[in-house]
Amino acid sequence: MMELKDILGAFSQEKKVRGSGNPVIRSLQFDSRKIENDSLFFAIKGTQTDGHDYIVKAIENGAVAIVCEILPDELTDTVVWVKVGDAQIALAEMAAAFYGHPSKSLALIGVTGTNGKTTIVTLLYNLFRQLGKKVGLISTINYRVGDKIYPSSHTTPDPLNLQRLLREMVDQGCSHAFMEVSSHAMVQNRVDGVHFSGGIFTNLSHDHLDYHGSFDAYLKAKKSFFDMLPKTAFALSNIDDKRGRVMLQNTAASIQTYSQSRPSDFRVKVIENGFDGMLLEIDGDQIFCRLIGDFNADNLLAIYACAILLEMDKMEVLTAMTNLNSAEGRFDYIRQEAKNITGVVDYAHTPDALEKLLQTISKIRRKAQRIITVVGCGGDRDKTKRPVMARVACQYSDQVIFTSDNPRTEDPHGILADMIAGIEEKDEEIVLEIENRREAIKTATRLAKTGDIIVIAGKGHEPYQEINGVRHEFNDKEILTAALKIEKVY
Repeated sequence: MMELKDILGAFSQEKKVRGSGNPVIRSLQFDSRKIENDSLFFAIKGTQTDGHDYIVKAIENGAVAIVCEILPDELTDTVVWVKVGDAQIALAEMAAAFYGHPSKSLALIGVTGTNGKTTIVTLLYNLFRQLGKKVGLISTINYRVGDKIYPSSHTTPDPLNLQRLLREMVDQGCSHAFMEVSSHAMVQNRVDGVHFSGGIFTNLSHDHLDYHGSFDAYLKAKKSFFDMLPKTAFALSNIDDKRGRVMLQNTAASIQTYSQSRPSDFRVKVIENGFDGMLLEIDGDQIFCRLIGDFNADNLLAIYACAILLEMDKMEVLTAMTNLNSAEGRFDYIRQEAKNITGVVDYAHTPDALEKLLQTISKIRRKAQRIITVVGCGGDRDKTKRPVMARVACQYSDQVIFTSDNPRTEDPHGILADMIAGIEEKDEEIVLEIENRREAIKTATRLAKTGDIIVIAGKGHEPYQEINGVRHEFNDKEILTAALKIEKVY
């Protein structure tokens, strides 16, 4: 609980207050259905609905104060009205104050970029647990407070849920927390009012142009995270990516860099790479890690650098890294012993991620092993990446099956047509179209010969397939395991 004047005092921008009184606020809400007595309601203009249309309902349900951008023509005398220029920013800053600015009591690290965010925050969470720390995690897969697990609603939660989670982390004794920071979250001001101890940039490639409108706007959304870091934080950037140094321009944070190929503060070299893992040289020491591929060498270097910047012991960090596994649905692989068929399930849903995945497999496969790739593209999302994804799949595969991903409200056959439009004539003979994803996976297993590698890309950890707005139970790894008749996955 907090007095309204103290909550309003946390908002840094101009505001106009109408009405008298200073009620004690018991909860903040931006959903009128969740309003209870003594609530402060925020009228947010969303992409689907406008919170201003629900102000009357919020008051009926018990709201005693309203934060809005447009005041109604008639103001109810029983509530306090607060007019602001941006209700999203107001929500974020006031939520931080309402929950006692919990991020200031944590070493909170944000990770942003197109690919690798989930892997890095998950690796950091597991690494710091091995180092004896109590840790929080906010990721695409789930949210964690110590051992407690919550389902994930967004890559980066809305400001209320975010501050609530951070508050719980502090109350449960967490010393560190690691979270994904999406470009959507930056544009929607979800992390305003959050204090970060450090930020990590992974890479930038084609994604979310349906939302941002242009690649430049997407880049600026990512960069804005580093622009907001305080001088007490560090900004750790992958300078093998050509936008890596761009992210660091104008940041007040301490600049740190990591790379496989360029002079940088932290370097890694891949010595050996196979399906069982990689032998790496990091900071002059060799370690064997269970993760696979050059892109995971980047991820491992990022978590090592982050741990060192957070003043962890170097040898303890390197030792703990040898025990780490990747995040669920990220280069998640199984093997059928009878025919020595390897199955790989991965979340790769951008051209860059798919290319890195298939490049890695191409490098470590034996000469006689074929790559059979099952891939689709999501509906109601950036259409321009569909033909590119198709070309990438054909370039690195011996057999390709185009199928549904999450078609959402789009016609899946239309999505497949967009993909087919991207392939070259010479690749037509290696391509099959099977709209039903389950049948596509089963077909891949029937086509596989001894020693082949089956890649199921796009959905990774997701336990559902969304069709016409309905989520149906669906798990790529479970379906692949059953199709290969593997009784137990280790």
